[in-house]
Amino acid sequence: MKTAFLALLKSMLGSLRDLAPIILVVVVFQLAVFGQPLPNLFELLIGLAFVTLGLTFFIYGLEMGLFPIGESMAHAFARKGSVFWLIVFAFSLGFGTTVAEPALIAVAAEAASVAANGGMIEQTLIAQQSYATGLRYTVALSVGLAIVLGVIRILKGWPIHFMIIGGYLLVVAMTVFAPKEIIGIAYDSGGVTTSTITVPLVTALGVGLASSIKGRNPMIDGFGLIAFASLLPMIFVMGYGMVI
Repeated sequence: MKTAFLALLKSMLGSLRDLAPIILVVVVFQLAVFGQPLPNLFELLIGLAFVTLGLTFFIYGLEMGLFPIGESMAHAFARKGSVFWLIVFAFSLGFGTTVAEPALIAVAAEAASVAANGGMIEQTLIAQQSYATGLRYTVALSVGLAIVLGVIRILKGWPIHFMIIGGYLLVVAMTVFAPKEIIGIAYDSGGVTTSTITVPLVTALGVGLASSIKGRNPMIDGFGLIAFASLLPMIFVMGYGMVI
């Protein structure tokens, strides 16, 4: 119990340290540049306390639960030796975590609203929900396939830099032909997929898998899945824009 409390306290101090530069920037600009006191100081302090607690529990939860379970499942698949079920799990993990990603839900809803106001789709709730849902599932499908591609790379030992360079060359080529209204959304989709839910589980899967396979180095082969999860959504969303 005492050890867990000390670990939680250490995590809280780490959260405060991470938030310190942001707080410093806000205070300096508010006082030195704008020359005004901080508005609603009490509410700001309460909000800061909530953010610190939330970040602390989130990081502590990752270290306590998500990272270990991701690595243990990767080890279990490696021991089982079933490539088929590993691929199924990798796709399901990428697809499921992305569908539930709060940042993607927010971006898809905003994109649907802007598309309706811009006359790209009908200004009805059903049309906006359909557009947002289609965008979310397109991104989720791409992330699922991205994790599968990353897992196959770990199994085969393929060099990641050639794959990433080829992928971004394809992104550049598709940018020329994709509708200009979808390009920005596609680029943002690559960023919002790599957020709070997806990153911990996918990273743990990659590191655990690379640690379990003879001849693979976790530092060299275990990382890189997130790069694929950022790259493929850009390709798929631009393709989605061309189709619709």
